[in-house]
Amino acid sequence: MATGVPVQRKPLTFLERTYIPQILGGMKSTLKHLVAPAQTLEYPEQRPAIPPGYRGVPTLVKDPNGREKCVSCQLCEFVCPPKAIRITPGEIPPDAVNAHVERAPQAFDIDMLRCIYCGMCQEVCPEEAIFLQQQYSLSGYTREDLVNNKAKLYELGGTLPDQHFKWDKKKAAEIEGKAHHH
Repeated sequence: MATGVPVQRKPLTFLERTYIPQILGGMKSTLKHLVAPAQTLEYPEQRPAIPPGYRGVPTLVKDPNGREKCVSCQLCEFVCPPKAIRITPGEIPPDAVNAHVERAPQAFDIDMLRCIYCGMCQEVCPEEAIFLQQQYSLSGYTREDLVNNKAKLYELGGTLPDQHFKWDKKKAAEIEGKAHHH
């Protein structure tokens, strides 16, 4: 059996016994935060600044002429990890404005309850028809409200005003070079 050896402790000073330095330190911290500018926002009147690279809700966009960009290739559907995208391809009537495109989606649904906002659908889209927007306050009362159909996706995405050349970097550089010379 081990015998206890008494530990010799240094006696506390008057300030240490009354906790006055600790109380003053706490008051200093409180006063510093009291005069600091507020860090909160009056949401929804004030919206926070969205950082670059933010991945929000995926939406469909139209070209500057208002035509659907999606050609129903279904790459986004196949690459989606949680399988949140469902596309039903459809034929385009020969007399339509965009008849030069082989197909267009008859139905295009994204289940926002399953979507993980990874951005793979945007990366794989060869026509640049799907983009992750900066909307973040989408809500609904039922599960069906959170399954965005084709009409809702176009309403959220709108029209893409400028030209994007995801795959043709040379053409993008040419367009950008011409814009700088004018």
